[in-house]
Amino acid sequence: MGFLVIIIILVVLLFLASLSLVVVKEYERGVIFRFGHVIGVLGPGLKSRIPFGIDIVRKVDMRTRTIDVPQQEIITKDNISIKVDAVVYYHIEDPILVITKVVNFNSSTTLLGQTTLRSVLGQHELDEILTGKDNINTILKNMLTDTMSSWGIVITAVELRSIEIPDSMKRAMAKQAEAERERRAKITAAEGESQAAMKLYEASEVIKKSPSALQLRYLQTLTEIAVERNSTIVFPLPMEFLKAFSGISFSQQSEGEKDVHL
Repeated sequence: MGFLVIIIILVVLLFLASLSLVVVKEYERGVIFRFGHVIGVLGPGLKSRIPFGIDIVRKVDMRTRTIDVPQQEIITKDNISIKVDAVVYYHIEDPILVITKVVNFNSSTTLLGQTTLRSVLGQHELDEILTGKDNINTILKNMLTDTMSSWGIVITAVELRSIEIPDSMKRAMAKQAEAERERRAKITAAEGESQAAMKLYEASEVIKKSPSALQLRYLQTLTEIAVERNSTIVFPLPMEFLKAFSGISFSQQSEGEKDVHL
């Protein structure tokens, strides 16, 4: 009989211990309520409490969480309908606030992400959204932080994942990109023509100052043509050549006459 009493006492003690002890994991924090009032936060490890509902412990996971913001149909500032979804990364910084300030912080964060996404993107044009995703992400993060910081939640990052635009807009954007490429090609060609004209002008100025440069150019062109083709070439002879030869003949003749007189 005494042995049975001891066993009963041990069972009761073990039962009371199970009610009085709580295990908090490394990545958790336990918010302890006593008679409905928050009296503190339990860190990781084996912790004690008053049983029978006097102390109630609410555990909070402190690890980073991910929320997939469902795809939203949004009208941009330039009246274009697009479909956008996003992902939000956050973690809990103050477990007391996240328990006492919001009923279900996970679903509340999801709904807040949806409304903020529609609000922000509706204030920007399509080109700004497509080319400035980093800026949009920063704006979304700041807006979510302004609200969720009062819940004890810290937003780590917000990323736009995919942006779907209508097929008609895709075709218009393709035409715009093609027109832009043609414009750049024409500008490049025009710049090349301008540079070539400038170089020809500089060459003409050199030839104008030195007529012999023109004669050398004639000879170089004649050589290039003769190498490429075996044909008879009628090549205009510059008047400078004739003047030069006539001057040589006249001077030689004058020298010869001088020798005869001597």
